[in-house]
Amino acid sequence: MPRIVALYRYPVKGFTPEPCERITVQQDGRIVGDRVLAFRFAEASLPEQRGGLDYWPKARGLALQDFPALASLRLVFDAAEHRVTILRDGALWASEMLDDAGRRRLADAVAEFVLGTPEGKRLQRPGRLPLELVGDGEHARFQDREQGYVSLHGRASVLALSAVIERPAGVERPAGVDASASDSTRGIAPRAPLDDRRFRSNIVIDGVDAWEELGWSGRVRIGELEFRVAEPIVRCLATHANPETGERDARVLTTLTQRVGQEEPTLGTLLLPAALPAPVRAGTEQGSAPWGDIVVGDTVELLDAAT
Repeated sequence: MPRIVALYRYPVKGFTPEPCERITVQQDGRIVGDRVLAFRFAEASLPEQRGGLDYWPKARGLALQDFPALASLRLVFDAAEHRVTILRDGALWASEMLDDAGRRRLADAVAEFVLGTPEGKRLQRPGRLPLELVGDGEHARFQDREQGYVSLHGRASVLALSAVIERPAGVERPAGVDASASDSTRGIAPRAPLDDRRFRSNIVIDGVDAWEELGWSGRVRIGELEFRVAEPIVRCLATHANPETGERDARVLTTLTQRVGQEEPTLGTLLLPAALPAPVRAGTEQGSAPWGDIVVGDTVELLDAAT
């Protein structure tokens, strides 16, 4: 039976995944401690409203889609102390509490880093500086979809994609080697599989065939929690960023459409609590109330198919 092999949450939008042995799902379908902070552009709004619900468009602040080098920073959020610590190249870059002064220093440190990257000119566009670190560190409000979702992908899908992935010119390609040839015919070792963290899902499962989760419908039980399948996840340029180096070293979008043959670049699926009667606004007492836990090793069972 399929099982969970990895769990992640993302305390600060666009930054380091936090591996977890256990995550808590809220009543609104979001993960406790997931996307509770974000670096906002100076003239951007706070979470916007769509249908009475909060959502956070990627274009409103720092995100991997436009600033892939962020992935090379190592960020740790201590929720108990409300402290954000950032490492750069293994050395301490910033460590501050979430008071006004600490937020300002963190925003300045991150801006300094981004301005020194190839995408730094994007941050210099009108209305973007100074950055502001927003969020209370407790409420999950900075998802880029208006409804709270748990995101899931199968490891077999990532392995299948890894086998055919298109790389930018010069990446893992010896001089004079035919770019159209397979690794085996070139006589070189196969490339390492893509890292699951590249896709920034909350749940990674094993025990299903490649791309199988894209066809799910109806209800699915994970551990003791019952979800309903919402829709597959259409991916963006964030997936091109290597989660260790921040370099765009894999053309995920064009590989999915041109080599895998998808109409839209899709990997993984979105889930909602099966009993959620209606969308719940993020940050409310009702929405933030715990619903239940998911643990690494929990089984995953497709209960039925929508008709």
